[in-house]
Amino acid sequence: MIKGAIATIHLDTLRVDFDPAFKFRCVDGCSKCCTELDIILRDEDIIRIEELGYSTWEFVDYDKMFYRGDKFVGYALKKRPFDDACPFLDENGKCKIYAHRPLACKLYPFLLVKHGNVIDVYVRDTDCPGINDPEGTPVNYAFVMEYFKEVVEEYRRKMGYVGGHFHGQKT
Repeated sequence: MIKGAIATIHLDTLRVDFDPAFKFRCVDGCSKCCTELDIILRDEDIIRIEELGYSTWEFVDYDKMFYRGDKFVGYALKKRPFDDACPFLDENGKCKIYAHRPLACKLYPFLLVKHGNVIDVYVRDTDCPGINDPEGTPVNYAFVMEYFKEVVEEYRRKMGYVGGHFHGQKT
């Protein structure tokens, strides 16, 4: 059982404090997140996928909407009718749009919680097979750059930090 934050991202300095004992690796062919989750599509996600040549009618479930309080957050990613999986999951268990996948897919299996000037990183699905995989990596600066960059840059931009972009290597 994982209790508490496994990492803390300091938005002002971009320092990442992390538990070196915790490791994660997306396990090839697992596809658990592609078959079991309801994925929220933000406007940015929809535009990014449309730019790949897909029609919104192919991947947006306009009947399922997500709200945070009374604020509309986005629509759901449509599920395939024959197996309830993501429409972008190929026959080999790989994502056809991996580099352009929705933010909710990028964040899985983590939950990011911002308070003040920090973002705490928690594990939201302890059944994910990539959790504490021996070949995994800790949630250090390099990991944050790969998986959480979009969220961190958005918060930094909103908070008035220089351009919101990562600068240099932090640990």
